[in-house]
Amino acid sequence: MASAAAATAAAAASIRERQTVALKRMLNFNVPHIKNSTGEPVWKVLIYDRFGQDIISPLLSVKELRDMGITLHLLLHSDRDPIPDVPAVYFVMPTEENIDRMCQDLRNQLYESYYLNFISAISRSKLEDIANAALAASAVTQVAKVFDQYLNFITLEDDMFVLCNQNKELVSYRAINRPDITDTEMETVMDTIVDSLFCFFVTLGAVPIIRCSRGTAAEMVAVKLDKKLRENLRDARNSLFTGDTLGAGQFSFQRPLLVLVDRNIDLATPLHHTWTYQALVHDVLDFHLNRVNLEESSGVENSPAGARPKRKNKKSYDLTPVDKFWQKHKGSPFPEVAESVQQELESYRAQEDEVKRLKSIMGLEGEDEGAISMLSDNTAKLTSAVSSLPELLEKKRLIDLHTNVATAVLEHIKARKLDVYFEYEEKIMSKTTLDKSLLDIISDPDAGTPEDKMRLFLIYYISTQQAPSEADLEQYKKALTDAGCNLNPLQYIKQWKAFTKMASAPASYGSTTTKPMGLLSRVMNTGSQFVMEGVKNLVLKQQNLPVTRILDNLMEMKSNPGKQGKHILYGCSELFNATQFIKQLSQLGQK
Repeated sequence: MASAAAATAAAAASIRERQTVALKRMLNFNVPHIKNSTGEPVWKVLIYDRFGQDIISPLLSVKELRDMGITLHLLLHSDRDPIPDVPAVYFVMPTEENIDRMCQDLRNQLYESYYLNFISAISRSKLEDIANAALAASAVTQVAKVFDQYLNFITLEDDMFVLCNQNKELVSYRAINRPDITDTEMETVMDTIVDSLFCFFVTLGAVPIIRCSRGTAAEMVAVKLDKKLRENLRDARNSLFTGDTLGAGQFSFQRPLLVLVDRNIDLATPLHHTWTYQALVHDVLDFHLNRVNLEESSGVENSPAGARPKRKNKKSYDLTPVDKFWQKHKGSPFPEVAESVQQELESYRAQEDEVKRLKSIMGLEGEDEGAISMLSDNTAKLTSAVSSLPELLEKKRLIDLHTNVATAVLEHIKARKLDVYFEYEEKIMSKTTLDKSLLDIISDPDAGTPEDKMRLFLIYYISTQQAPSEADLEQYKKALTDAGCNLNPLQYIKQWKAFTKMASAPASYGSTTTKPMGLLSRVMNTGSQFVMEGVKNLVLKQQNLPVTRILDNLMEMKSNPGKQGKHILYGCSELFNATQFIKQLSQLGQK
């Protein structure tokens, strides 16, 4: 999140829909895909690199790929057998390594025809390399199409995108803030970010109004992006923003506002323990490109002496916009989610019992007159129940999914006392009176991991108006060391705070607080899937973070602040959780 972008646009289609349409068009040999076409699709092979895989996987399922005629999807650098009578669609970054492998495929005559699609624009020299390889292999007629797709970003939700996943350390917070970074390395980082943002706006079909903070990496990105957009618009014949397929482009009066913000404007929020469902899943579980990986507990079965311990099974679940429960509850406080899962389970059981009851009635002997009348009364009901069976099975699948995910989150909350950390950090950030000593929480061996304690102290150190005295700081350092903490992140934050003179003007996080509402009522009923005893039911209150306030101030400058409300897209150069951020701070703090 070294540089975050927020684009506001009254776009008819979300960026997720636009990128999905662009991918489907590409898979259909760059011809617009018609949804309800009755003919058989042309069977083809999809070849992608890791970058292409990351772009496609959150948007298109294996079933959707099959519906598009994709029989095989293979990595470019894997060992692939020739399939000489099938066309191949390539979707890769235009790197030297990838170009060499594609030229090798042409020489080996792997496929019937080749549709080459590049995630970012390919340079003329690399295009010539492919042309020379095609000539040498007598495969010129087999190269059917070559396209620049401008899809070098990853859309995770309707209103959220990430610029990079593979090699994300290249654009990480650490990469930009390393003290030994050279000018050439910095230029490479900026160019990578600008290329992805340019692709984003080509896909969106709009030229943005750019705003950024001065004197930071965000300004460097803004200047480079502005130059790249102007150069493209200057060439009217080849401009990417004037085509019919992209809508009105720069001729629209609804130009989006792009706000580029440096991560240094708010370092406390990425460290903050969270309380909403989606944020907790991202913080405590292995959640990556909308897929969460869980280790199934193998129970308490006693293994025979000397036997190998049982391997834990790993299960993966996709949390996508198709999942209605996820869409509805991802922003809800965790106790509400636990309660909703329980309600959904009870609703499902009631429907299941009704189907079972109707089935048992239908199985009664025909001679019984009462049974015959009941049969005629219930036929319509059973027909309706049978027709809703697929929907019922899908509901059961989602309930099982969220039961497993929520249970895994709950285990972390209880083991690490995350509710205590969340409440305490909210009080620190909102300058509310603290009811417990910070030193007590750090020294409590049962409260959280060393990383949790370090996150808490860093939030305190960043947010406090008056930095602690040297004597107090030494006391905190000793307590953190005794708790098993690595002090390198603190070393970096101390230098950062001194450099930015944050001691006199720490970031303000508003004056709102959370209120504990006592323990849960419904969820703690016997028979519930979740034993929430001892976990606080904290109610979230709206809190204006620095980035939110910047965006609000910029939007208030509009003469007409929109009748439909603001449509906001959030993007970041890299998506990390607190564990990954602490690791980066630790590397920066090393002497």
